[in-house]
Amino acid sequence: MSTPTEVMGRYRVDGRLGAGGMSTVFVAMDTVLERCVAVKLLAEHLAEDEAFVTRFRREALAAARLQHPNIVQVFDSGLDEPSGRHFIVMEYVNGPSCADLLRDHDVLDIEETVRIVRDACHGLDYAHRAGVVHRDVKPGNLLVSSDSGTLKLADFGIAKAAEQSRITQVGSVLGTAAYLSPEQARGEESDAASDIYSLGVCTYQFLAGRLPHEYGSLTELALKQQSDPVEPVTIFRPDVPPALDRAVRICLERDTSIRYASALEMAEALQAGLNDEDTEATLRLRAMAAGASAEVVTAPTGGMPADPATRALPSSLWHTGRVAPAPGPGGGPPRPQPPPRRGQRRRRTLTSIAVLAALLVITGLLLLLFTLGDGGTTFEPVSEDTVEDQIRGLKELIRENRR
Repeated sequence: MSTPTEVMGRYRVDGRLGAGGMSTVFVAMDTVLERCVAVKLLAEHLAEDEAFVTRFRREALAAARLQHPNIVQVFDSGLDEPSGRHFIVMEYVNGPSCADLLRDHDVLDIEETVRIVRDACHGLDYAHRAGVVHRDVKPGNLLVSSDSGTLKLADFGIAKAAEQSRITQVGSVLGTAAYLSPEQARGEESDAASDIYSLGVCTYQFLAGRLPHEYGSLTELALKQQSDPVEPVTIFRPDVPPALDRAVRICLERDTSIRYASALEMAEALQAGLNDEDTEATLRLRAMAAGASAEVVTAPTGGMPADPATRALPSSLWHTGRVAPAPGPGGGPPRPQPPPRRGQRRRRTLTSIAVLAALLVITGLLLLLFTLGDGGTTFEPVSEDTVEDQIRGLKELIRENRR
């Protein structure tokens, strides 16, 4: 079916802006209010799924209630009877998407990135407080107005309407897989934390010029999300402030409880990171992440770690060279560790005695070789330094067996 030249007898279609698996977007003129609008016509095959159409109408109504400077306003939606096409009429944003900017520049300016993402955070925070989750945050849905430089989030609600559709095609509804949170990839319900993860992927890509996890298949991506750490942005772009790098990677934690509690908290962390400062939330969440991964942070007694990323952690995680003990039930004091059982102590004692005996035998042999070294034998003389190194190594072995 050809594209209609007019929708609902009111919106005159003037040209195409873009297309995807679900819809095609056109620039149009609202002949009643005499303003430029964007009209999204849903793909014809979507009209065949009544359940999808019902969900789509419900989500379009929810999106239409969102009125915020950083969200693309929805003006109208319905079914155009003459063409049989479902449509959404939205605010027209005269400017590129962040996907366009990435195609043109590979990476974005650091200050521009923080400004764009901060605006997106404000839009998401408003929507989340209104009970609306985006579910499809990606560069193509982040639109930058050429007139004001303001970032506007587009396409609220459409991903949810299509999540359970029997005609959904991979990549055509939920956006590029790289921006999906681990919980979305597992098929779990999306929430505000999922949007924060997706926006974190965008931020990482804007700064590093690459995705947090490079992948060749959806299976590989899912495995990397569950097991591979995210490399610091500073590896790929050293001029990014370390605190900003830390703030971005908090968004990409697998555990939703270790991500920012709100999009507003994320915005504050990124703004502070631009000045190479950590917010209290970033420090707290980094400490939680360190504890969750049993990360051991070392520092000289009474000193400061050399790594600035480590210094940013609470001192309880580095001044003793150990991770702080996990709290007990209800956040109370840590549970005391039970002493080793008698059998364990006996095995450790026997192991230590055996190793100590080996130490004495080897030490004696080494000293004998050292003594014979001056007597013209065929053995290579062993220096005192070498003997001491061997002894130190064996002592270390004993310590390891005592643990």
